[in-house]
Amino acid sequence: MKQRTKLSIAVIGCGAFAGSFVPLFKSHPDVACVRVCDLIPERAASYAERFGVDIIPSFEDSLADPTVNAVALFTQRHLHGPMAVRALLAGKHVYSAVPMASTPEECKAIIDAVSTSHKIYMMGETCIYYPCAMFCKQEYERGTFGKFVFGEAQYFHDLSHFPPDYQADRRYSAALPPFFYPTHSTSMLLWATGAHATRVTAFGYRDTEENTPFAVGENAYDNEFSDEFSLMQLSDGGVARISECRRIGYKAPSSFISGFYGTKGSYQFNNAQHLVTRLTPTGVDLTDVSADVNPAAMEAHRTDEDFRQRVANHTWQANSHAPVQSGEVSRLPASFVDCPNGHMASHQFLIDDFCTAAASDTLPRVHAWLAARFTIPGLIAHESAKLGGVPLDIPDYGDAPQIW
Repeated sequence: MKQRTKLSIAVIGCGAFAGSFVPLFKSHPDVACVRVCDLIPERAASYAERFGVDIIPSFEDSLADPTVNAVALFTQRHLHGPMAVRALLAGKHVYSAVPMASTPEECKAIIDAVSTSHKIYMMGETCIYYPCAMFCKQEYERGTFGKFVFGEAQYFHDLSHFPPDYQADRRYSAALPPFFYPTHSTSMLLWATGAHATRVTAFGYRDTEENTPFAVGENAYDNEFSDEFSLMQLSDGGVARISECRRIGYKAPSSFISGFYGTKGSYQFNNAQHLVTRLTPTGVDLTDVSADVNPAAMEAHRTDEDFRQRVANHTWQANSHAPVQSGEVSRLPASFVDCPNGHMASHQFLIDDFCTAAASDTLPRVHAWLAARFTIPGLIAHESAKLGGVPLDIPDYGDAPQIW
C-alpha cells in the first residue's frame, strides 16, 4: 500500500466560486495547510480573513514553494490548460475547475505532463455526481436499458444568471463559445455509458440581442454563438445530442439528462419527474423513480402548492442528497458534516476524490484522460458549428494507464 502524504494546497483565484471549496479543503483529513492567492490582492485578503487561511503572493510563488505540493485552479476558464501544465511540471498535484482547456492540444499537453511528472490531475466535474447521471449509469450497468441507443444532455444556463464580474468580462468570459464549456453535458452521458465521442456535427445560434458580446470583433474568440447544439457518434455505436445554451429562457436544473434510451428500456426527465420504461411483450412498464433521483429535501415538499415553481428556480438543488447518491455519501469524511456543499450536493464528493487521490497517489475518477474525453468533443463541435455543421472526427488520447 502506498504511503499517504499530507497535502499543502494553494488555491489559485479567489472569485465567488472558489469560496465554496476552501472550507472543504481545510476540513479534509488529508490536508495539512491551505493558502490562497489572487491577482487582486484585496480578494486574497478577504478570503484570508473569511476562511482563516494564509496568503501566498502569486501562482508563480506557489510553483516555486517546496512546501506547496498541490494547487487548485479557480481562474478564468481560458487559463486552466496552460496553468495546469505549468503546475504539473513544477511537481504539483492539480485540481482544476472545468473546463480542462481550450484546445485539444492543451488537453494533450496536460496528459503528457501527468505522464512525465507522475502527479495527480483532476478536473472538478460536478455532473458525474448529479443524481440523474448516477441513476442512468447504475441502471445501464444493471442491464435495465439494454444496449445504449440515444441520449440527450444539456447545460442550459442563461447568461443573466452568471455572476456580475463574469458578465462584465466581455472579452474572455461572457462570450466564451458555449462548446468551450461542454463538460457538464458530455460528462453525464459519457460517464453513464462508459463510451467516448468519436465524431460530431453541430450548429450554432447567432446572437442578435442588443449590445451583444457574441459577435466577431467583440470577444477574444470572434464567437457569434450564444447557443450551440450537436449530435455526437459514440464509440459504442450510440448517438448523443449535446446542447450548450447561454441565451435561453430556462433556469433549473441547469444541467440534466432529459433522455437516455436503450434497446430494452429508457429514462426520461422533466421538472422533478423521473420516469423509467421497460419493454414488455404488450407495451412497456412505466415506473416513476422521482423519489430515488430527486434530492430528499425536494421530495419532502412535493405536495407544496408552489413545488414546481420552486424546482424550476433551483430550490433544493445545492445541499440535499438524493437516495441514489447514498453510496457516495457513506465514504465522505466525518469532518465534512457541517461543511458547505453545492451543485446537486456534488462539491464534497469532488474534494474528497481529489484529496484522497493526491494523498494516496492514485488516479481520481475524472483523471486527465477522462477529462480530455469530456472536453474535446465540445471543442470540435464548435469548429463544426463554425463550418455550418460539417461532420468532424474527434481526437482521442486513449485510456488511463492500467498501472499508475
